[in-house]
Amino acid sequence: MAQLPDGLLRASGDDTLLQVRVTPKSSANKIDGIYRASDGMVSLQVRVTAQPEKGKANKAVTQTLAKALKLPKSSMAIASGETSRYKTVLISASETDILKALSSLKLDI
Repeated sequence: MAQLPDGLLRASGDDTLLQVRVTPKSSANKIDGIYRASDGMVSLQVRVTAQPEKGKANKAVTQTLAKALKLPKSSMAIASGETSRYKTVLISASETDILKALSSLKLDI
């Protein structure tokens, strides 16, 4: 299993918090690897075709993550950053399960 960067995931009780960076209005809905900001923050780069208006991009982010991680859409929720490019997604799954799912994506780490 690939070693993911510190700060990308953290446990929250029985759930997991995942840091994401969203690019709306992209050509496809996809996970595009790990993003490292100039301040050292690490997040999962998620590209979505939806516009960043009225929650459309947020819904597309949770759907894209659910599909990629092979989890139900209902297991995803935006925990913080609803109007920001940087979001924290609450996933109703263990950190171990999310690590396994992310590792299977063969991300550019």
